[in-house]
Amino acid sequence: MRPEWLFSLIPLTIGAVFLAFGLYGLRRAAALRERGVTTPGRIVRHEIHRSDEGARYHHPVATWTTEDGAPCTHRSRFGRGRVTPGFAPGAEVTIRYDPANPARFTIQGWDTATVDRLFTALGAGLVAATLAVLLIRALTL
Repeated sequence: MRPEWLFSLIPLTIGAVFLAFGLYGLRRAAALRERGVTTPGRIVRHEIHRSDEGARYHHPVATWTTEDGAPCTHRSRFGRGRVTPGFAPGAEVTIRYDPANPARFTIQGWDTATVDRLFTALGAGLVAATLAVLLIRALTL
């Protein structure tokens, strides 16, 4: 194998990681739709994180009570650049959580599967394009 072929591993690896991340998120969302329990909750605060470029991301921290009466307070895995109306601290929200693991939850209206779909599409595109290039190179050599 010549060294040029090794460079094909870079987009293939990136694509595989994106695809895995996206599929994991979509699978997680589907499991919550199937087995999740819906309950009222409240936003207690926002944790603000800065990216390396200086952008600020707001992650709401929600609190709710499970079916068996256990109190839960967890941070959303999704952050946004700004707090949209209805998600400020003190806002009443609808929570969908996994009864087996309440840390797996979504805040309806805040958490979306758009990011997971984007990663899945980008990953699948990179993997397919890289494999197509490798196949064409293998057939023409």
